[in-house]
Amino acid sequence: MRYISTRGQAPALSFEDVVLTGMASDGGLYVPEQIPQLSRDDLAAMAGLSYAEIAFQVMKPFVNGEIDDDTFRQIVTEAYATFSHDAVVPLNQLDANHFLLELFHGPTLAFKDVALQLLGRLLDHFLQKRGERAVIMGATSGDTGSAAIEGCRHCDNLDIFILHPHNRVSEVQRRQMTSVLADNVFNVAIEGNFDDAQAMVKASFADQAFLNGTRLVAVNSINWARIMAQIVYYVAAGVALGAPHRQVSFCVPSANFGNVFAGYMAYRMGLPVKQFIIATNANDILHRTLAANDFSKQALKETLAPSMDIVVSSNFERLLFEAYGRDGQAVSELLERFQAEPTALGEAPLERLRSLFASHSVDDATILEVIREAHHRTKELLDPHTATGYRAAERARADVETPMITLATAHPAKFAEAVVKAGFPGVPLPPHMDDLLEREERYSVLPAELDKVQAFVADNRR
Repeated sequence: MRYISTRGQAPALSFEDVVLTGMASDGGLYVPEQIPQLSRDDLAAMAGLSYAEIAFQVMKPFVNGEIDDDTFRQIVTEAYATFSHDAVVPLNQLDANHFLLELFHGPTLAFKDVALQLLGRLLDHFLQKRGERAVIMGATSGDTGSAAIEGCRHCDNLDIFILHPHNRVSEVQRRQMTSVLADNVFNVAIEGNFDDAQAMVKASFADQAFLNGTRLVAVNSINWARIMAQIVYYVAAGVALGAPHRQVSFCVPSANFGNVFAGYMAYRMGLPVKQFIIATNANDILHRTLAANDFSKQALKETLAPSMDIVVSSNFERLLFEAYGRDGQAVSELLERFQAEPTALGEAPLERLRSLFASHSVDDATILEVIREAHHRTKELLDPHTATGYRAAERARADVETPMITLATAHPAKFAEAVVKAGFPGVPLPPHMDDLLEREERYSVLPAELDKVQAFVADNRR
């Protein structure tokens, strides 16, 4: 298995190299050169298996023997032993044919744990093998940062620097990051928005001279291993609801598109999916692109679903690469136009996307309405991101006969402010976090200036 760039100008890499590299040298994102296939018999045989065993089987072709089977199985088993539910990602039935896939039973109560508990262990394994140390640098709009820190805090060969927008994440999200006082963990609050933080991370990967030879590693969803790990829960959920003998559909709250792209990869591997629904908040570039072919930047809006407050959807590039027939030059030219001016997708690529993907956008007032409505109808209390998915699943599903699986991306306690605005008294944190709001915090506030952020990283790495 080799991995190629979505822009076609970077060398193909092995799995080990692509995990350690993150973004391609030409500015693109890595995808597998060939997509492994799961036959109907392969899928049927997964019924009743543990989540860890399904994960091992789904991900093994992507690893391609670069980690021996016993070691890889141990890494996978250890990663998912950190979850508080034996099913890891349980399905919860909402009505006759609508299900909630609960992805929030990991250490930080968000879906990012599914990938990052694995990625930290993969990075440490490869660095130990090479006798190297590395620096992780990532940007977060809320959930990625704490999940990355939890995935890497015990790693011997990694220092981790997470940038978040100052005063633009929830208190629970911030404290989950800033109350981890490990020697290898550094939190930086950027005086700007998520896109400012993400742009500085991307610029640092493009020119790593400020680290004087130390490897810089990505743990956000540009890293292929994140996508690989997320493919698993689509397969596991589909099999639990009858695949390969019937189709399923998924509704995914999305901003950076990594989660949805993992579902698309499960589909390409052989999972019978009828429809993907992309649910967005008011920052709706994905919805505008699919609905009106309006692929353009708009000003960032701050919403009740802050993890989706993103203007530029990084992982959408991976899907564009597939929609454009894996033509890296066409993707590169499209994204150059996108950076300069409002643009549109080609007619044929857009129709390919519309054949499988639908979308729906939800504003803040609707988020509050849905939290109340869903609780009344199902007794489930949804976080604001999952609420966008709940409404989109109702509004955009192709039919009611196909099982619809809405991804619950975070525990509502992470976004108690929105839940209170919806009229509820609040949401208690789980027992292992009940003292979170009293824990000591440690973080640095820096301006959104690349040179100052890079100097901080260079000066504080071990």
